[in-house]
Amino acid sequence: MPTTRRSPLGRLLALLVTLLVAVSAGLAAQPAAAATPTRVMLLGDSITGNNGCWRALLWQHLQATGYTDVDFVGTLQNPYCQGAFDGDNEGHGGFLATGIANDNQLPGWLSGTDPDIVLMMLGTNDVWSHLPPATILDAYSTLLAQMRAQNPDVRLVVAQIPPMNPAGCSDCAQGVVNLNAAIPGWAEENSTEASPITVVDQWTGFDTAADTTDGVHPNETTGIQKLEARWYPALAAALDTTDPGTDPGPDPEPGACSVGASVNAWNTGLTASLTITNTGTTAVNGWSLGFTLPAGQSITSGWNAGYSSGGGTVTATNAAWNGTIAPGASVSIGYQAAHTGNAAPPTGFTLNGAACTTA
Repeated sequence: MPTTRRSPLGRLLALLVTLLVAVSAGLAAQPAAAATPTRVMLLGDSITGNNGCWRALLWQHLQATGYTDVDFVGTLQNPYCQGAFDGDNEGHGGFLATGIANDNQLPGWLSGTDPDIVLMMLGTNDVWSHLPPATILDAYSTLLAQMRAQNPDVRLVVAQIPPMNPAGCSDCAQGVVNLNAAIPGWAEENSTEASPITVVDQWTGFDTAADTTDGVHPNETTGIQKLEARWYPALAAALDTTDPGTDPGPDPEPGACSVGASVNAWNTGLTASLTITNTGTTAVNGWSLGFTLPAGQSITSGWNAGYSSGGGTVTATNAAWNGTIAPGASVSIGYQAAHTGNAAPPTGFTLNGAACTTA
């Protein structure tokens, strides 16, 4: 058989095809660039630092619900809490918000960590030092300006601080109330579209007798669990906004949940028990139950969940120990509320945004 010879043009085309195949193969072999984790600074005093094992619960809750691309950042390490977690933080025992601001300490902490989100729970030691809310909020403003100087798009999640009743401080309890009452207005005034501020209520439902070791610092059971349960939904929401690609884990499909509610009422108060049942076929890992209170009701305390409310709309978020609901399984939570005559049960239940039937 005679040998077929390619023309010069044919040989050139063959060479180009060979080169294109080689380049394509080389590109395919390149590893995908690793996503940059969202950096989260936990800023506070000893309630965040040495007494802050809620940080471990929060880290573990994030990991269990799909928020794995997160990096807790800070210049301190308090690694003694149970379980694996990222121990980096800025929980400085004994520090005041006013002291951090006046001594210009935050810029140094920020420069080495460059957080995308800051969870700030400061003011306990300022109240203990009998400082007025206006002075503490001025310090908040200084710290916020320093955060934005480091990162103009930083997201701040600020806590209304837990109640406190230390020995020898007769005005501390009211001082916390006064500061917490002023924080939402400060947040609204200073929040921007690029750098929003979210307020987390760490006061409601926290009991200094049952949830602390000394009237101030959270105990290792209910205290840290209650703090974590309030931080988690706010941080998860901030993570979703900062990185819309974050996968928060499986949510129940519409109709995959039912809620039973029972109420025991008296003249001006009531207790309500809610039973959440997963009627779907996959486990729920991490949940937030939304519902609406009847007019005139307001929650004063709760159990087995963290509660946040506004305008009659309530969100109950799982505690560290009851975040998973297997198919067909149930969890029970409850709360105490004041009412002005209408003691009906709540309505409009949703679980992770999916509508639930009423049992």
